[in-house]
Amino acid sequence: MTRNDPAPPRGLSRRTRWTAALATTAALATTISIVGFTGPAVATPAAPAAPSPVTRAALDPSLVTGRGAAVDFVEQEAEKATTNGTIIGPDRTAYTLPAEASGRSAVSLKPGEYVEFRLPKASNAITVRYSIPDAPTGGGITAPLAVTVNGGAKQSMTLTSQYSWLYNQYSFTNDPNADLLHADWWITECKCVPSQTTPAPVISKPFRPMHFYDEQRLLLGHTYAAGSTVRLTAPKGTSASTTTIDLLDSQLVGAPHIRVVAANVLLFGADPRGKRDSANAFDKAIAFAKKAHLKVYVPPGTYQVNRHIIVDDVTVEGAGSWYTIIKGAQVTLAAPAPDGSIHTGVGFYGKDASAGGSTNVHLSGFAIEGDVRERIDTDQVNGIGGAMSDSTIDGLYIHHTKVGAWFDGPMHDTHITNTVIADQIADGVNFHTGVTHSSVSNSFIRNTGDDGLAMWSEKSTDAGNTFDHNTVQTPTLANGIAIYGGTDNTVSGNLVADPLREGSGIQVGSRFGAEPFAGHLWITDNTTVRAGTYELNWEIGLGAIWFYALERNIDADIQVVGDHFLDNTYNAIMLVTDFPVKDQYRITNVHFADIRVDGTGTSVVSARSAGSASFQNVDARNVGAVGVNNCGSFNFTPAGSEFSLTDLGGNDGGGTTGPWLAAWELPNTITCDDRPPVVVPPAPSPWN
Repeated sequence: MTRNDPAPPRGLSRRTRWTAALATTAALATTISIVGFTGPAVATPAAPAAPSPVTRAALDPSLVTGRGAAVDFVEQEAEKATTNGTIIGPDRTAYTLPAEASGRSAVSLKPGEYVEFRLPKASNAITVRYSIPDAPTGGGITAPLAVTVNGGAKQSMTLTSQYSWLYNQYSFTNDPNADLLHADWWITECKCVPSQTTPAPVISKPFRPMHFYDEQRLLLGHTYAAGSTVRLTAPKGTSASTTTIDLLDSQLVGAPHIRVVAANVLLFGADPRGKRDSANAFDKAIAFAKKAHLKVYVPPGTYQVNRHIIVDDVTVEGAGSWYTIIKGAQVTLAAPAPDGSIHTGVGFYGKDASAGGSTNVHLSGFAIEGDVRERIDTDQVNGIGGAMSDSTIDGLYIHHTKVGAWFDGPMHDTHITNTVIADQIADGVNFHTGVTHSSVSNSFIRNTGDDGLAMWSEKSTDAGNTFDHNTVQTPTLANGIAIYGGTDNTVSGNLVADPLREGSGIQVGSRFGAEPFAGHLWITDNTTVRAGTYELNWEIGLGAIWFYALERNIDADIQVVGDHFLDNTYNAIMLVTDFPVKDQYRITNVHFADIRVDGTGTSVVSARSAGSASFQNVDARNVGAVGVNNCGSFNFTPAGSEFSLTDLGGNDGGGTTGPWLAAWELPNTITCDDRPPVVVPPAPSPWN
């Protein structure tokens, strides 16, 4: 070798180590290929079960064509399958099992009961979204779930509630018996500040249970033909008093990806059986790959990694997210880190922005399985973190971390694609502080504990970013997609379903110390469903899309074009300024065009701010209350509302009170009903 050639790992020659690694990789890939991928369908279906409709976000797929992520799995709702269990819901009441389910309904199984799905396509893998009870004192339990296909041999999944069941006030606790975390906060349950109230109110426990669901993946061992039946049974001896099944995702997983010429982590001592910590082996493989100008390859297996892997100017590839699993325990630090973290855990991190950040990082084809069970906002226990520029993240599955990907800029030109992020304690993805020209696209985010996708321009502006064709389902807190300040950003082609509380489908907010909105914000061709939630603190309904001026005016050029707002619990559109600053801030320069609103519990537009907006070709049907609920700034002067609407034509349809945008409502007629009655709309249907 020449002086500049990278040295092989100590103890074996280069040829010997590479040969051994390739042999091991091939053996692992072959083993997993036999277990999880068998080529053409080989198992024949049993007698047909009742049809199990394919849905997207619990809707007929035809209603959301072209919206959301194009994923390689198909969704089937348990409440539409064959079962001898009990269908729960539909119900949108916060802190209930149905409300957090996809489509606001699920199936509850007692021991011995089942739910059975008929596969719509050839499949060799399933994902089950479920909920089982917490332990009496918190911390979760485990329980079996029997899986049979076509009545054949049983496989068993071990379900857990160790990563679900949060309680109480922000930032929550795992203890169902805890007293109020903030007795000095106003709460809606007593409409009081408990610590300042005499006699002290009695607060029921557990207080505000939430985050009930989890999901688990299973390779079936064979490829089963379309029409095969998958039965999920809560065994008679299960420790779970109830097993709630929300949905089944099924798919045909391809063979493992193999990279022959690469810095194979097995060469550097990584343990694919997960018995030994492989973090140091990953570090060595990365260092070697950078010197040798190679990619790092992580073969099929489960690798134990209990800390951050720092990545810079390197490509790390797995065999596919079903095959390469990088899993770690949450570790308590001996002393808090400089950033305030008191724990660490598995995650791939760019260098800190203060150190220049990382560049040219490419991560693909593996799963990150974390161990985060509580929300501690200072903890850096995210799947992906730090600052990365000119980088890509593709085809990952990120599960049980605090945030799937939290970037602290400044950084630029990083793109997340084809990634699944599920069961997070906080956000799915957050572009925080000076992230520019970056994107998340064709990715699927489900069951986050905060915003599914967020751009947060705290201290430094996020600019030129795009969230495009993603699916965000069931955020248990906050919004599906949130934009907090920024310049020239785009939200397009996304599908957002079933937000739960203290947020809604899409939010545009001047809050959390964000820099002002500037330039333009395009919100185009998105669909929300079952949004327009109830705000528990304000005790009012929000809009499926809502604009919130808390700390600044919102006055950039905002174009909301081609969006569909379906089955809105309350309003489709809301513009609101917080009451203490209602005479200080305004929302202006917002333009709505080519919008479809199919079903509102109350109004199409709720205006609770000073300002203005224009409307063109906004079609609405099944509207439950007056089309425009215009309260303005609540000053109720003879001049009318402080919020004005401009009709640019083509605004058709309405509901119980006639046309939604009638001449008598323009430009600023006060129509304020602070808490109008809700008329439950019919289910969405094709728009003729």
